[in-house]
Amino acid sequence: MPGTRKLGRKTAHRNAMLRGMVTYLIENGSIETTLTRAKEVRAMAEKMITLGKKNTLASRRAALAYITKEDAVKKLFDQVAPKYANRNGGYTQIYKLGPRRGDAAEMALIKLIDETVAAE
Repeated sequence: MPGTRKLGRKTAHRNAMLRGMVTYLIENGSIETTLTRAKEVRAMAEKMITLGKKNTLASRRAALAYITKEDAVKKLFDQVAPKYANRNGGYTQIYKLGPRRGDAAEMALIKLIDETVAAE
């Protein structure tokens, strides 16, 4: 796994949470979460997009092993990864939003970069 942050959870719970968040990020394009979770999600999302760029059967099966929905994998390989064909990484951006009202946790917005804006 890419990061060493435990996020206050046991290994199985942490992995399931990250898998769900990466799936949601690919489906919707952005997530609002805590800063430390966003940093962990970024690492795995970048790996999934890199798999999508390879577009082989083995890479599709590897993505299916991590991403929880087949529709999200289809979107990853058909729409998301081709947008970043000429990019060597850095497919996501994290914006800090400030503290959460309840517990003052640092909140962040993680989103996929719009390649058309970045090319200009």
